[in-house]
Formats: sequence, C-alpha cells, structure tokens
Amino acid sequence: MVISSSTAPVVTGTGSRRAPARRGPSRLLRTRWFWFAAPSLVLVLVFFVVPFVLNVPFAFSSWSGYTDVISFVGIDNFAVMWERGILPNALLVTVIYAVIAMTVQNVVSISLALALRDTNRVNSFFRSVFFLPVLFSPLAAGYIWRAIVSSDGPVNSVIGWFSPGFDFAWLGNPATALFTVAFVDAWKWCGIATLVYIAGLNSIPQSMLEAASLDGAGAWQRFWRVVFPLLAPAFTFNIVTTLIGALSAYDVVASTTGGGPGISTVTLNMAAVQQFGLSYFGTASSLNLSVTVLVVVIAVPLVAWLRKREVA
Repeated sequence: MVISSSTAPVVTGTGSRRAPARRGPSRLLRTRWFWFAAPSLVLVLVFFVVPFVLNVPFAFSSWSGYTDVISFVGIDNFAVMWERGILPNALLVTVIYAVIAMTVQNVVSISLALALRDTNRVNSFFRSVFFLPVLFSPLAAGYIWRAIVSSDGPVNSVIGWFSPGFDFAWLGNPATALFTVAFVDAWKWCGIATLVYIAGLNSIPQSMLEAASLDGAGAWQRFWRVVFPLLAPAFTFNIVTTLIGALSAYDVVASTTGGGPGISTVTLNMAAVQQFGLSYFGTASSLNLSVTVLVVVIAVPLVAWLRKREVA
C-alpha cells in the first residue's frame, strides 16, 4: 500500500522514507551578511590590525634614521620620552583635550536634539545644517576655524562691536589654544551625536512623558527623571565614541596649531608625528602604542560603567 500527499512522508510496504526537512533561512542569511561585511573586515584587518601588530615590536626597539642597527631596548623608549617630559605632557594634553571635546560635543548635541526632536520641514533643514560639518575633512575644518578665530577673523570682529579694539590670539595663547582646538573637534562631530540623541528621544514612549506631566513634573523633572535614564544607550554610544575619537586626535590639531604655542596642544599622536619627523622611529612607535594603551585603559572601564548604568 502506498500513501502519499503533498505534505506527508512517503510510506511503502518495505519501509518508510521521510521527506527532506526544509532548511530554515537563518543560516543562509547569516552567510549573506558575513559576505556583505567581509570587505569592511578586510579593510580593518589590512589597514589597522596588521600595521598595529607590526608596529608593536618597534616600540621596544632602538630604530632610528641615524643607524642601520635595530636592537631590542625594552622600555627604554618610554623611559626616555618620560624623562624628556614629552610623554607626560602629551598624556596630560590628550586627556584634557578629550574631556573638553567630549563634554562640549555631548552638551551641545543633547541640546540640539531636544530642540530638533520633532520631525518637520524646519527641523529637517536644521538637522542637515548641523550635520554638514561631519562631511568636511578634519583638516578642512581645522583650516576653516583657524581663519575664523585669527586675530583679524570674524570672531574678533564680532566681539570688537561691543569692545572696540578687541584683539586676541585664540590659537596663539596657551591658556585658550587647547580649548579652542577641542571646540573645533566637537563642532566637527556634533552632527552624528545629535542624530543619535534624536533617535533615542523618539524611542521614548510619549505616554511616559504625559504620565509624568499629570503627576506634576516640570520640564526639568521630566528630563532628569524620565528622559535622561531612558537615553542611557545613546549616552553610552556618544560618550565612548567622542572620547575615543578625541584621544586619537591629530588632524584638527595639525591644521590649527601644529602642537603650539609651545607644547600646549601637543597630543600623543602629534608627539609621535614629531618624533617620526626627527627620524626617531622607535620612540614614535612607543608613543603610538601609548595612544592604544590610553584608549583601552580609559574606554574599557568607561563602557563597563555606562553599560551597568543602562541595566540599572
């Protein structure tokens, strides 16, 4: 006897054979997504991972342009940079720069996001305007602001309307140069952080805000008690990315101050480039490695703390 149908397995008198199970699409989809991501993975591997791994041994070598002998020197490169004051100054400048840039960028971005939260034509226009600097190269942004804050630039001219004869070198004064460059960095990347905060704000249920209003909560209480806690994932992303980006700063500094005046804006990457320019490749590699160590030491605990805050 044979029993068959379009959905049932085939059964015969001599045995039975199950119909082949239909394979789910999940494995195929995962394979497809892998191949979509493969080009990016290859680029990261070739242009970041491999150069970084190859650079690590040179950080502990005596490699320079003044001798053809490369020998292992342990941590001597780091010791020399520390004794000369280059490493501690660059560490301090980099951390201060990163904190200023991160703070300014996130404060401005959350303010813009609250103002541009609603989707309409006017807000869409201003979202595009504030995102425009992201499309500029960091070098171009630095050169633009170098002209804006120059002694005869628009900033001094506007202040001169209220204080005739005002003349101040924003990038030529050690007290203001670092803050000015960090502000340029924050201005450059504010657009991305603003969009992230807008997405976070729009994901908050309106019913929760209405319930808080009915309970008598004011605008500040609604923000601090409802909006701020629910924006935790957005804060995690923006704080970590802005801080890591600022710790790796070079382009904006190079195009505005070049590390000056004096050594007031010499970040770790700027100090590494200066060492390369002097043909001290071993010490330059040690400074580059210091950037990576600094990012890991600061970013990993920060991410863990912020993620814990999300859960709480």
